[in-house]
Amino acid sequence: MEEREKQKEILKKVRFIDLKTRKAVNELFGGEYHSVFKGRGMNFSQVREFSYGDDIRTIDWNVTARMRKPFVKIFEEERELILMLVVDISASGNFGSVDNLKREISAEIAALLAFSAVKNNDKVGLILFSDKIEKFIPPKKGRGHVFRIIRELLFYKPESNGTSIESALEFLNNVQKKKAISFLISDFMDENYEKGLQIVSKKHDLIAIDLYDKKEHELPEKGLFEFYDNETGTKIVIDLSRRSNRDAIRENIKNRTAFKTKLFRRNKVESICMDINKPYIEPLIAFFRKRKTKR
Repeated sequence: MEEREKQKEILKKVRFIDLKTRKAVNELFGGEYHSVFKGRGMNFSQVREFSYGDDIRTIDWNVTARMRKPFVKIFEEERELILMLVVDISASGNFGSVDNLKREISAEIAALLAFSAVKNNDKVGLILFSDKIEKFIPPKKGRGHVFRIIRELLFYKPESNGTSIESALEFLNNVQKKKAISFLISDFMDENYEKGLQIVSKKHDLIAIDLYDKKEHELPEKGLFEFYDNETGTKIVIDLSRRSNRDAIRENIKNRTAFKTKLFRRNKVESICMDINKPYIEPLIAFFRKRKTKR
């Protein structure tokens, strides 16, 4: 009986995510997704007789010589894409100061992207990581496959608390041989992952979705404040009445943010910075539209 109730609860939450993201997929995201991401290349389709305005570089000289009049080659974009969702499920994802946890929002964002891909008949795969690879689901098509991905995003219990973005990127590079649109969804509370960014960004279309809670950047002006690290379990009590302590913490936050920005820019990785307590649809749509204008 308990197992049946658990399955009902899982199904209920999966359906909720489906309904919550469906409108955005149908009305907004489908077209933006399709127009922004190209297929893997151009495939030869057919030849036809030359028409005014055709590019002379597409003339098929063999057919032209045989038919004694000009013919051109017609190419079609190989539309099918592969979308890889690389999602951080380390313990820092269990933080949320208002209504949402980082992990819950990352699951909704990943679901929105996955349904957009399926709507365009693309394949979707999933990598869940902490400081190791927790779960890998190879890319496939279909809504049923996306529902499986959402279940894992919502209910998978990680074996480890830490974070290793470098390990996740290395695994992606090794397991995904063909070029893929790869969304790396994390709060990026990690270090030493530049090598992975360099390698993956050259092979795949890598986009970073950087999640944060505004409360992580805000400090009380006075009093004792306890900082707790979900990943290590470390607790530190700091007296925020001392200005030097407040300044040191703010400088650390500022430096960490600047480090990420420079790292992404240096490796030509596009990024979306997202407050988990604000609607995520608008920043995603804005990113897609901005990207479309660059093409």
